[in-house]
Amino acid sequence: MAVQFKTLMLKEYYDKFVAENIRPDGRSFKQFRRTTVNIGSITTANGSALVRVGNSTILCGIKAEFANPKLDSPDKGFVVPNVDLPSLCSCRFRPGPPSEQAQVCSQYLEDLIKNCHLVNLEDLCIARDKLAWVIYVDLLCLDYDGNVLDACVIAMLAALRSAKIPKVEIDEESEKPVVSKEESFTLNIQHCPISSTFALFDDSVILVDPTFEEEDLSSGCLTIAVNEDGELSDVLKSGGRSISDDELQDCIAVANKRGREISELLSKLC
Repeated sequence: MAVQFKTLMLKEYYDKFVAENIRPDGRSFKQFRRTTVNIGSITTANGSALVRVGNSTILCGIKAEFANPKLDSPDKGFVVPNVDLPSLCSCRFRPGPPSEQAQVCSQYLEDLIKNCHLVNLEDLCIARDKLAWVIYVDLLCLDYDGNVLDACVIAMLAALRSAKIPKVEIDEESEKPVVSKEESFTLNIQHCPISSTFALFDDSVILVDPTFEEEDLSSGCLTIAVNEDGELSDVLKSGGRSISDDELQDCIAVANKRGREISELLSKLC
């Protein structure tokens, strides 16, 4: 009977649980799902990570390639993130061009990289005005169960921190790059911004780390990123009602706690 009730009247099903200050999966409103991180999942990549937040699963691969520096930044390289939400991860996505949600995720990661100065781009310069590294950060969703943005941020950080980039020298005679097969360097990750997403379920209830059902039933989402020092790195709000100052401060406090926990987890791995 409960299964039929949930299928036919999903909002009413959730309302009954929310009225008891609990969610259908047994979590409290401020409780995150179990998060696991594995690095080195792709042996052919320069760095990789597999992250699970609940059932949401993200695979991130790092690939380094040569590129010409920009004219206005001749001594810097590039970091280019891209999020793919294929039809295999959820029935909500269709084959074809990137969905709007995938584009929003990619843009958010790009903004986080730039605004937080995540990577020292000068370390990616090989020869000023001539050659630099471009670091492609490709994220593939294998299973979508809500809050994929937080999982993407964790996967990106874990993959970048574990990545090994070959050392390169320019041959004086041929002026061509010579890639070392033995020596490599790790990226200088200057900050560790961790995002926490909150679903605006109704006029008074905010749910942290929403599942895909909770996302569908909510009017909008709020994502807050804080670094390892507890400093606010980025805020993204998509739709939904307005948020009071008290609610915002409460969300920031939850995000700070989450940021410390994930930063400690990443420090143990890479």
